[in-house]
Order: sequence, then structure tokens, then C-alpha cells
Amino acid sequence: MATSSLHMRLFLCGASHILHDIVVPLQLRLGWKFETFHGCHDSSRQFSTSTGGPIDYTDLTHPDTWYPNARRKSRNVILHVGPTNSGKTHYALKQLKESSSGIYCGPLRLLAWEVAKRLNKANVPCNLITGQEREEVDGAKHKSVTVEMADVGSDYHCAIIDEIQMIGCRTRGFSFTRALLGISADELHLCGDPAAVPLIQEILKVTGDDVKVRYYERLSPLVPLKVPLGSFSNIKTGDCIVTFSRHEIYKLKKAIENEGNHLCSVVYGSLPPETRTRQATMFNDASSEFDILVASDAIGMGLNLNISRIIFSTMKKFDGIESRDLSVPEIKQIAGRAGRYGSKFPVGEVTCIRTEDLPLLHSSLKLPSPSIERAGLFPTFDLLYMYSRAHPLSGFYQILEHFLDSAKLSENYFLADCEEILKVAAVIDELPLGLNEKYLFCISPVDMNDDISSQGLIQFAQNYAKKGIVRLREIFTPGMLQVPKTQTALRELESIHKVLDLYVWLSFRLEDAFPDSKLAASQKAICSLLIEEFLERLGWHRPKASWLPRRSNSRSTLLSEMISSYR
Repeated sequence: MATSSLHMRLFLCGASHILHDIVVPLQLRLGWKFETFHGCHDSSRQFSTSTGGPIDYTDLTHPDTWYPNARRKSRNVILHVGPTNSGKTHYALKQLKESSSGIYCGPLRLLAWEVAKRLNKANVPCNLITGQEREEVDGAKHKSVTVEMADVGSDYHCAIIDEIQMIGCRTRGFSFTRALLGISADELHLCGDPAAVPLIQEILKVTGDDVKVRYYERLSPLVPLKVPLGSFSNIKTGDCIVTFSRHEIYKLKKAIENEGNHLCSVVYGSLPPETRTRQATMFNDASSEFDILVASDAIGMGLNLNISRIIFSTMKKFDGIESRDLSVPEIKQIAGRAGRYGSKFPVGEVTCIRTEDLPLLHSSLKLPSPSIERAGLFPTFDLLYMYSRAHPLSGFYQILEHFLDSAKLSENYFLADCEEILKVAAVIDELPLGLNEKYLFCISPVDMNDDISSQGLIQFAQNYAKKGIVRLREIFTPGMLQVPKTQTALRELESIHKVLDLYVWLSFRLEDAFPDSKLAASQKAICSLLIEEFLERLGWHRPKASWLPRRSNSRSTLLSEMISSYR
């Protein structure tokens, strides 16, 4: 059985973003470490309301008070807002680069990688910290992180929160709220859509921050075409066809390549980030024959792409609940990727495959994005722990469910969608784990709608509860991965990559219990290479010898060496 004596490694930046925030009504840093919770059992006895009554731990109406370190500063907050390709983030990054210390918080690992790379190349030492990796550079006083890893315990001269409009996201918005309220920086730069401005201004009225707004215009023209694409024979180099399911992506790839004139790179959300980056690089490379991109809305942020024309194959998207029309912000975010400033396509174009979709496209591009009305919140572990002490319920599922039902919020906030967390809680609640350990598994990056991914999490939790240590070889045999030959096999390999990614994530938080992080990372790399091999073989006419064979042969050699080393 797992015990609390196991060392749970927490990065200073907050390896699990919610684990050591401030207990809301108390405005007090609790003095326990995550693995021991020293003094926690008695801490609730020390506090009461001003009237002497019990504390209401479900009162979330003043989240600005959760972060006293940030409240001690008079922050200068600068909102950089404008459309895609307007240079708003470029200016903020310039300020970060010139600062004595700083942090960049992005919504994607790809963005965190890109910023860390850019700063280090500019001789500004910068650490990279995401949920699955930590790359430290000697002498670094800058960090590039995914927003969930934002450090609210340190002081900075300059901080950036990119894509701040995601504060209204139903699943991840709470991480942006936490960064907005919690980062202690002299200058805080917020980059994103103008739709976030009124809400940010309202939220920051109570913080004492000085807030300024800078508006930006698009740097290159974006032209909505009056005619649809029609036939795939009208496809041309630099085009990006956008659709919203992996089945449609490969169907479109096949149809375009059957014309015999082009090869397609593909980008979609369930591809490993490394694979997405290399597919984008292939598309951007002028010497590559992969001159067409078929992609999902994953291209909306995080990748630098030389796109001439965005072509919507459909204006509808299944959002997990229903099939609906694309929203104005979604259409503008995707369409704006055409005609990147400084690329070989100085004018961007956007159209649809079908005539009947053009009216929605044209009308959406003329409209401002609707204002974001509320920001996401999620209870910290400290709050849930205190609530559980005051309400001794049987399991984490019940504790969280009751807390969410009882939570009180102001009109500027909403509770994050906890459906995925509750799914995990339901399946691990019977395991002999502490509340802290259940919480950790519940906030892990698992896709519970993916059978292989969810089974991986369950097995990790079961082995941890039973033995206190999880060896990767007990559930995964290195050296057995192969290039997929079918779409089903590709999906399975993508799922295996998710399980390995989950193991690495857990190893950063339960270091002693998940000791095979290097093995998991190497197998992740093999998964990515095998997926790329499949994508290159999928071409419906073979690439010319001028570009791909040298790359494919070297990759095949590398793959053979990596796989054989584990046999």
C-alpha cells in the first residue's frame, strides 16, 4: 500500500499547479510538505471567522486574496490585444528578453518550447518547465512554462501570459485565472483577443494593479475569397485544409494526394507535440514535397506555419456534446493563420470547400469576438483537504462533488468543468490511497475517453496503491513497438504515447514511486518516430528522391538502433 512517507517531488515553480496555493479564507501558507501534511489535522481548529463561527471553505468569492505575494506588489499590467498575426506577443517577448528576470506562460508545450529556444538563442538563459519536462540552464533567471506550471511563489521583473482569452475556457480557464491573479511581477503582459479586455479590467479592479490596454492591427492582409475551392484539382502549394476529426483528416489527405500533384503533412491534437512540430517543419520547408497541410483547429496556436490559404472543409465541429457551427473566435483564430507576416505568403486568403459555408465565414470575419463574461476557478487541494476535515465523507469523488455543489462564486467567475476529474475519482476511489494521492491522480493529464490511456492510469494507480512503486516494464514491454500499418494501429500508438507521457508526468511528482522516467521518455521518442514513419509511408504517391529518402533512411536506422537496444 502506498504511504505518505514516499517522497513526492514538487518543483519550486509548482510541479502540480494547485497543490500548494494559499487556503482561500485563511490567507496563510500552510506549513506542511505534500508528503507528510505536518500539522494539517489540527490546523482547522486554529481558525474561525470574525464572528467566531466556522469557516466556509466553499466561499470562492474573493480569489484575489488567495495570492498575498502578488497583492503586496503594485503590478503594471499591460494588455496586448489584437487579431492573429498582429505582433502583440512579439512586443511582450521583447520586454521579457530585456528584463532582469521573467516568466513566460503559454497554453501549449509547443509555445513554451519555442519561447525557451528563442530566449536561449538570444543569450538570455531560460529554463523550460512543462508538466512533462524540465530543462535547466546554468544561470537562468527566466522561465518558459505551460500555464499550469506558473510559479506564484517567486518574484519577477517581467511576466507574460499568452492567449489570455483562454481564461474563459471551461476546462483550462482556471489555470489562466490563477496565473493572472497569482504571478508576482513588476510588469505583467497579457496577450490575446480583445474579447478578454472588459473581464480582465473588472477582475483587476480589486487588486490595486495599474492596467493599460494596447490594441494591435494585423500586420499582413487577410482576404476572404468570394468563391469556394470546389474541386481538389484547385489545391495549390501553401494551402491548409481544416477539418475537425482525424478520420476526415486522413480522408482529405488521401483525396488530395490521389490527384497526383501534392503530398500532405498532417497536424491534429492527438499527435505527439514532437510529431506536430516535425510535420509543420516539413510543410514549411521549401525543398519538401509535402507542400499541403491538412489539419484540425490544433493549428490555431503554437505552430509557426507558412500558409497561403486556409480552406475550411466544414463550418461545423463536434465539441464533445453536440455538432455545432464554429464560433466567431474559432473562425477568426484559424483563418488568421494564413499569410503569416514575414513568410513567403505576404497576403493570406481564406475560403471554404463548399459554397453554402461562405456566408458564415464572411460574416464571422467582420464581427468582433463576443466579450468573455467569466473566468474559470478550481478549488486548490488545500481547500478540499480542509473541507474534507470539516465534512468527513467517504471518498474523494463525494468530497469534490459536494464541494462543487456548495461552492459560492462572484459573478465574474465560473467553476471549471470537472467531468474528467470526477471520472478518474470514480474509478480510483476504492483504492487505499490518501486524499492527496487521489487528488494527484485526478488532475493528471489522462484522456478518460481513450480506453488505453484510461487503463494505463488505472493500472498505475493500482500498482502504486499496492506496492508503493510502479515499474514501467510491469505493464509495458520496451522494444516491441512497430510502425503502424493501419489507422487503428496508428490510434493505438498515439494512445500508448499518452500512457508514456502520463508516466513521465507522474514521475516528476512521485519521483521515488515512478523511477523509470528515462525509459518512458525514450519510448515516447520511439512512438513519435514510428508515427512519423507511418505518415510518410501513407503518401499515395511516393516522394521524389530529392528530399525524403535520406531523412527516412536515417530515421529508420535510428529507430532500429533505439528499438534493438531494449530487446
